[in-house]
Amino acid sequence: MLVAIEAGEKNVSLTTLDRVAEALDVAFSDLIQAPDARDPSRINELAWTGTIPGSKAVLLSKAQASREVEQWEWCLQPGEVYPSEPDADGWSEQIYVFEGCLTVMLGDQAQNIAAGEFFMFASNQPHCYRNDGAVAARFVRNVVI
Repeated sequence: MLVAIEAGEKNVSLTTLDRVAEALDVAFSDLIQAPDARDPSRINELAWTGTIPGSKAVLLSKAQASREVEQWEWCLQPGEVYPSEPDADGWSEQIYVFEGCLTVMLGDQAQNIAAGEFFMFASNQPHCYRNDGAVAARFVRNVVI
């Protein structure tokens, strides 16, 4: 079965992949991540495809968490700015934009995230979210504590 999965000839459930990772004593994300990845937190790998074209699950990123993860749905209208104070050391944020374009300011550096893109950063620094576009920016924000 593993040979068929590796060759792309067999689709496997995420539960089965999780069991394989457990049997090999590796993290699920390590099992599916490309071996030459420069940033181990940025995975962006297809983990599952359905029987109907377009159905898929993509593992975007991973982060170490000591306590919990908060998941937020955000909408910033054009011209809106949300400033944020630095979080505690060890905290991080994961952003996935699904509509519009979001600008994340990390100090004086701007990171533009378009629809379908994601970004992860250590949030123990001054940061803010801006919508410089003409349409609403809708995104999911995970705060990893």
